[in-house]
Amino acid sequence: MTTLPLSASSPAQAAGTTPVPPVAKKIPKVDTVHGDRRQDDYFWLRDKANPDVAAYLEAENAYTDAVLKPTEAFQDALYKEMLARIKETDEEVPYRKGGFFYYSRTEEGKQYPILCRKQASLDAPEQVTLDLNALAEGKKFMSLGAYVVTDDGRRLAYSTDDTGFRQYTLFVKDLASGETSAKVAEKVGSVAWAADGRTLFYTVEEEQTKRQYRLYRHAVGTTAHELVFEETDQAFNIGIYRTRSLKYLILGLGSLTTSEARVLPADQPAAEFQLLAPRVHDQEYDVDHHGEYFYIRVNDTGRNFRLVRTPVTSPGRQGWREVVPHRPEVMLEGADFFQHHYVLSERENGLQEFRVTDMRTGATHRIDFPEPAYSTAPAANPEFETTRFRYRYQSLVTPSSQFEYDLEKRTATLLKEQPVLGGYDRTQYTSERLFATAADGVKVPISIVYRKGLKRDGQAPLYLDGYGSYGIPMSVTFSSNRLSLLDRGVTFAIAHIRGGGDLGKPWHDDGRMAKKKNTFTDFIACAEHLVGERFTSPDRLVIEGGSAGGLLVGAVANMRPELFKAIVSKVPFVDVVNTMLDESLPLTVGEFEEWGNPKVKADYDYIKAYCPYTNLAARAYPAMLVKTSFNDSQVMYWEPAKYVAKLRTLKTDTHPLLLKTNMAAGHGGASGRYDFLREIALDYAFILGQVGVNR
Repeated sequence: MTTLPLSASSPAQAAGTTPVPPVAKKIPKVDTVHGDRRQDDYFWLRDKANPDVAAYLEAENAYTDAVLKPTEAFQDALYKEMLARIKETDEEVPYRKGGFFYYSRTEEGKQYPILCRKQASLDAPEQVTLDLNALAEGKKFMSLGAYVVTDDGRRLAYSTDDTGFRQYTLFVKDLASGETSAKVAEKVGSVAWAADGRTLFYTVEEEQTKRQYRLYRHAVGTTAHELVFEETDQAFNIGIYRTRSLKYLILGLGSLTTSEARVLPADQPAAEFQLLAPRVHDQEYDVDHHGEYFYIRVNDTGRNFRLVRTPVTSPGRQGWREVVPHRPEVMLEGADFFQHHYVLSERENGLQEFRVTDMRTGATHRIDFPEPAYSTAPAANPEFETTRFRYRYQSLVTPSSQFEYDLEKRTATLLKEQPVLGGYDRTQYTSERLFATAADGVKVPISIVYRKGLKRDGQAPLYLDGYGSYGIPMSVTFSSNRLSLLDRGVTFAIAHIRGGGDLGKPWHDDGRMAKKKNTFTDFIACAEHLVGERFTSPDRLVIEGGSAGGLLVGAVANMRPELFKAIVSKVPFVDVVNTMLDESLPLTVGEFEEWGNPKVKADYDYIKAYCPYTNLAARAYPAMLVKTSFNDSQVMYWEPAKYVAKLRTLKTDTHPLLLKTNMAAGHGGASGRYDFLREIALDYAFILGQVGVNR
């Protein structure tokens, strides 16, 4: 049986006995791949139904609680401090859709948002469309998936997950009567209404892979659920959405590198979807609609995408005409079409921009942003016939803000800046953009923020965050919680390393497959640059990564353990070899295009060379806080559990090694806002304690 630690409430523990770390039993399992015999002593932890598994995880939780018990008062103080900055009773900016204004609001003491609307005017009486607090009663987890209202505002299709495993159940609510249907379908992903307000399209997931693979058509009020489409290639997911013009339903199909789309007039819900253009390997495209044309963002002539248009009557590739050419230095991330304008979301030199074009005149201009490092994205813009474009903006010192931009007058109006209670003064903080030089000479951006008065003497603690996978950019965001670090002298930095999408598709390509190690060496270069510039020193440097970012910090911990004081690893993807060899697991097949297929000898050898779990060895490691969730469907709980169990038997240091498992959540941790804040307080108490700050 698993050896359990002393209970935190036991007499020995109460008397001050040093907490004893759990020891996971070893059950050797030997696999042979390409002639390489691999022994995995902790494979048994995959058996979720085995009571010994839960016992081991609870033992690790008890040990973590015991080790961190001296910080409980500090955790509570941090929680109250962060909570005091939040306006607990608050309201989001309403947006107009059809004849209603929609918004969400929060109430003090309640974990979840309340979704509401008002008809015709903001002065009209409020109608609560969905109260997530009521749906969460008696449950430890609650997440909202789909939230889609019919054109006439009568019906709401919504989906919820109450386990954290990303399996959503679909319901339809009559917003006039307030009646909610029995469940419409389970394991639902995307949802869209046809123009008639009665026909509902939805996708469902495949049991084994958890990919969305089937599209169904359902007439509300009937028991009929017609299978419309099924994608058989396990590398592909599907999704259904409606164009802003409301004229078309789009069925998008895509792997990590390839995509195609099928289209259906929204007023012909009984008709068949028509293929727009067949998939071509390593080419991606997505579709919007305006007037007589489909507009297509496609990377057929270059990795960073161009914009083309084609008549709706003959949408095949032969009719594509270029509107915006591919530009090697500019990543075209998206396009939003309105009655007289379109807005391109672009990324140049790692910074996001909006480019506005008047479709009547062809005149083009960019929306300017004032700071050296920031993040921006379109906000809710459901209306087609408008001259206003809403976007969100934030930086490391500017709280999340929503603006409304007049596309005709070229003026921006601030609608709301998220309040930070307690007298936040942004002038007391400095944000910069730096560049580290990677091993191959590539310049890697770093975003950094610190409280003014920082002494560049190498003695300040620094918290470095990174991700670097799937072409996902590392957004520069504001956090009022982070002030609890900055005000205690901690500098915060983000490494925009290869493998992410910060500098476009080529940046992603240079950090995936057989170039994945660039992700890790880039991060090390960023850390060394910050040390070299005297922002910090190795004994004051804490790093964090989550999910694929957990792979990052696990890999660099093996490569350069002496460079870091401590590591916070959240839901970490650390057992790359074993996971990618198991096609029965969710996501595996689709991710061969990100990591490679280890059943291919060359891919296996490359992955094995950096896999954090495989490369654990007898050496000193930084202090670690490893966090996971029992119901995680993206990185299974057993990866971090196995990692910690194996590392306990190998590490030669006395630094803390802590595993904390949320037994009632998924990949994102706690779903309630107060519960999530408690998790952040624990993280911060660990981080600050490692750099000698205890109050």
